Amino acid sequence: MRPLSGLTVVSLEQAIAAPYATRQLADLGARVIKVERPGTGDFARAYDTRVNGLSSHFVWVNRNKESLTLDIKDPRGMDALRGLLAGADVFVQNLAPGSAARAGLGFEALREEHPRLIVCDISGYGADGPYADRKAYDLMVQSESGLLSVTGTAEEMAKAGIPVSDIAAGAHAASSVLAALLERGRTGRGSHVDVSMLEATVEWMGFPLHYTYDGAEPPPRAGAAHATIYPYGPFVAGDGKVVMMCVQNEREWAAFCDRFLGRAELADHPDYASNAARDAHREALGEIVSGRFAELTGTEAVELLAAVPVASARVNTLDEVWHHPQLAARGRWHEVGTPAGPVPSLAPPGPVTEAPRMDPVPALGEHTRAILGELGLTDGEIDTLVAQGVA
Repeated sequence: MRPLSGLTVVSLEQAIAAPYATRQLADLGARVIKVERPGTGDFARAYDTRVNGLSSHFVWVNRNKESLTLDIKDPRGMDALRGLLAGADVFVQNLAPGSAARAGLGFEALREEHPRLIVCDISGYGADGPYADRKAYDLMVQSESGLLSVTGTAEEMAKAGIPVSDIAAGAHAASSVLAALLERGRTGRGSHVDVSMLEATVEWMGFPLHYTYDGAEPPPRAGAAHATIYPYGPFVAGDGKVVMMCVQNEREWAAFCDRFLGRAELADHPDYASNAARDAHREALGEIVSGRFAELTGTEAVELLAAVPVASARVNTLDEVWHHPQLAARGRWHEVGTPAGPVPSLAPPGPVTEAPRMDPVPALGEHTRAILGELGLTDGEIDTLVAQGVA
């Protein structure tokens, strides 16, 4: 038994944010029925073909789900969806702004018929306000949230290399649904979860936002280095290897000066005696630290930093992450089926279990007949819906 076993989630989902949220619920044992457009399905299926011909995005966020194809613009398709919602615990949607409400699938309309149903709407900017009707994709929200303004180098901003805003929204949606399930356990009533990508990302921007409190200057874009803590970032060893390291407090700084730099007196130098001072004099201090790294190989530097001790890390390629010894030692890689054969998949962080749920990534419409049969449709009725493109 997994924590959410016995719960049913129906999701009108596409792209990343909502599928990431529902995959987390599925990982915890919920039955997730993914409703897709007949013929084409979730458009993320076609983003790329990097996983044995399948989309890397889709494979990532859609394991442990069932795929049902329905044209909900057809009354018969909508009837089937409403039949599913009658037995569901959670309804998740991230359709275009306003689409669900216009189709009669907004929280107020559904609450009348299904008072125990938890409705989770995920959107770019929220259900109301001047931006409510705007289309929003990850890069647009990274821009609006200020993330791009603090990411990159002094010369050029850069987007994050992963869909941060989608992930933030999906993570907050999943945790909010879990809270809503607990609340329903106490009250017997469903509730409304309204997660916007903008608000989720701005929440993650808490440090730079507070750093600029009351009109203060924003943290500078510092590339791979930390914007306001120093030394904290990449340094090049004598053999060309890049080592990431950081000093977080004055105790570590004193040990670093003594045991790594071999210059204990620097710990109390007025230019370097606090993080604010080190940050203000990072160019001069950087020459000292870089000079010491140049005397060592990458391996020697990492070993010496570990002996101080201060934190350090290799700058891994993605191929090296696939073969990371720590992930292997903890048994984090498992196998998940896909329409193109089995592929490795990372166990969900958090739950401690010898057998994490690793049900397949579904083919488009793979479960349509079985699910419609559960709703009481006959084989002949299902055949007609499929032939007419409704299912």
